[in-house]
Amino acid sequence: MGNLYYSNSDAIIDDRLLHYIQVIAATKLRRGENFTLTLTQRANPEPRITIWMNPNIPLRFTYTTPEATPLVGAYLQQLAAQANSTSGLIIDLDHWTEPAPAQQAHAASR
Repeated sequence: MGNLYYSNSDAIIDDRLLHYIQVIAATKLRRGENFTLTLTQRANPEPRITIWMNPNIPLRFTYTTPEATPLVGAYLQQLAAQANSTSGLIIDLDHWTEPAPAQQAHAASR
């Protein structure tokens, strides 16, 4: 489990999911595009938080695993499209799983 540090707060997130968020955030913020990131987790004292991602606010990612694992392109595109929507990127930390290979192939063919 890694950490997303943003301004004066942090969130504990699965390393693999955090890597997806890092790629999306780096791409959008490098372009000067602000977006919202909403994280939900029922067991958390704050079960839903929404962060306004802005290039002027300090952002840091820390990981418990030393190597980054390859990301699935179709799933990354799906998350990026959601980040581009008016609702922003919404992730349920209680139920997050990367699509299985068969689901990825089916989603890519649509």
